[in-house]
Parts: sequence; structure tokens; C-alpha cells
Amino acid sequence: MNKLLDYLPEFYHDVTEFVALTEIEASEFLTVQEAMDKLLDDQFVMTASEQAIKRREKMLGIQADPKTESLDFRRKRLVNRYSTKPPFTVRYLQQRLDFLVGSGMTLVGIDLAEYVLTVTANIDNADVFKEVERTVSVIKPANLIYRQKTSLADVIGLEETIAARPITWNYKLDGSWKLGEQAFTELGPEVAVR
Repeated sequence: MNKLLDYLPEFYHDVTEFVALTEIEASEFLTVQEAMDKLLDDQFVMTASEQAIKRREKMLGIQADPKTESLDFRRKRLVNRYSTKPPFTVRYLQQRLDFLVGSGMTLVGIDLAEYVLTVTANIDNADVFKEVERTVSVIKPANLIYRQKTSLADVIGLEETIAARPITWNYKLDGSWKLGEQAFTELGPEVAVR
């Protein structure tokens, strides 16, 4: 359906040249509309195209690796960089880390007596870990020491066995034993008790 032809007077609707002209113009208008939509989407980090993300990373001095970093992570990193503005609190740092890593994956603590900021994190992605480290270094005050703790959830299987070994002593305290002639003790064979 040719919507542009509807804007012309009725007597142009039967002219072949005007019908063809409005069809071509309609496709051009559609192309312009798509470009305008893309331009609008590129104004916002969370809807921006990869080309716009690349441009913003260049402006902030971020060297991204599109082979290993997802577009979603790159968007989160940009939002994180744009939103790290003072004043900073522990709650703010916790919110930033929850945004980057995921809710409940990090825990921020401060030992005020020792001036130590501790971040316990469950991170297995190196790119996310680097961004967390950068975020903490930007947000933490200069008088605090940053200490990273890793808490990876894993399962450990333990198996218990008890074994006994008889020990034979090869020396006597009566002076008959000579140093170096034989070992102090000899271990017998191991016997499983349980």
C-alpha cells in the first residue's frame, strides 16, 4: 500500500509516474525512519548498537575485547563508569557491585579500626573481576586498604579412613645403640581399622 499517494490529489492517483515516484519515496522515508530510530536508540547505553557502544568505550578510554566480552557486559560496564560519581557510601558500592556481578554475589565490609575495606565476591569471569577491581579503586577512599576475598561455591567430597601401623624402636637407652648404624624406628605394614 502506497501511503504517500493518499496525500496527493485524486487526479494524480492514475498517473503512472506519480505512483512510481511515491513508491520510491515511501521506501526512502522508511529507510530514514529506521535510521532515526537507530539514532534514538544509540542515545541510550542500554539500547545502543555495537557501533555506538564502541564509540562510547573509545571516549572513556576502555579497551574492549568483543571476542571475550558480551555486548550486555560492555553496556553494564559503560553504565557503571557513567554512574560512579561522588559521594560514595558502602551501600552505594554494594549497589554498584550487585549491578555488575549480580545480586547476592558480592559482600562489602569495612573494618573501621584497621581501615580495611573487604569485598568478598563469587566471580568466575576475569573481565567482570577487572571491572569490579576498577570500580572499588575509584569508589574507595584513599585512607582505606582494599582486600579482595574470593568465595567460589563448590562441593568437596570427604572420605574418612583410619589405619594403624606398628612401630618397632631400634635403639635402647643402655648405650648399646650406635648412631647411624640403623634407623631409630621401623614402620610395619599399614592395617585398616575402619
